[in-house]
Amino acid sequence: QVQLVESGGGLVQAGGSLRLSCATSGRTFSRYAMGWFRQAPGKEREFVAKIAWSGGNRIYADSVKGRFTISRDNAKNTVYLQMNSLKPEDTAVYLCAADTNPTMGRASNPRSYDYWGQGTQVTVSS
Repeated sequence: QVQLVESGGGLVQAGGSLRLSCATSGRTFSRYAMGWFRQAPGKEREFVAKIAWSGGNRIYADSVKGRFTISRDNAKNTVYLQMNSLKPEDTAVYLCAADTNPTMGRASNPRSYDYWGQGTQVTVSS
């Protein structure tokens, strides 16, 4: 069983930055592609970014491209999401997810992911 625990959320003013972390358990973290999603109240879960097991391939949603950066440290079993130039519309619960399929296909489909964290709240004030 794989466990994912997010941290780093909080309240920030528009234009500010936050860095989210997702720590995972299990010995096979380095084999998984990892993704970040977000969900605002009353809205569907939205894809944010995905990174391949090696870190060499990354996919971003258009809404965050150029502002957010996904990265990973396989030695620490951790994936990160650096969020810059935050906007009020970025406010949501941010969740990390693990895809045991090593390919990057269907990155934006939540059903492609096998394990999920509980999420961390990010609130951006105007």
